[in-house]
Amino acid sequence: MSEETVDASCEITGETGFGYTLSLVSGKYKMMILYSLAGLSPVLRFNELKRRIGTISYRTLSLTLKELESDALIIRNEYPQIPPKVEYSLSERGRSLIPVLDMMCDWGNVHRHDEANNKATASK
Repeated sequence: MSEETVDASCEITGETGFGYTLSLVSGKYKMMILYSLAGLSPVLRFNELKRRIGTISYRTLSLTLKELESDALIIRNEYPQIPPKVEYSLSERGRSLIPVLDMMCDWGNVHRHDEANNKATASK
């Protein structure tokens, strides 16, 4: 893609559509959480999300979920029972981001072998 094909309205600053979108999904785990909630189980509990992501700490998962909820990308449902039961799901707004994440996944599947090929070529 050349510079001429990039939409001029999508500069990197937070005052543009690109910058705003990036601010919502940037972070090490936000996209992984959103993608997990878009999977086969559209409603997940905290420990289920932790198991799916694996490398995330409980504190980081908790903070990231709070950020996603405050950005209206996920819905947190708390049930008044003992022990407490909390479930997370995508909001309509969060579901609207999934096609973007799908495109990123498709791009990664196509191009992830390029890096290995480039490293092999560079080492010769």
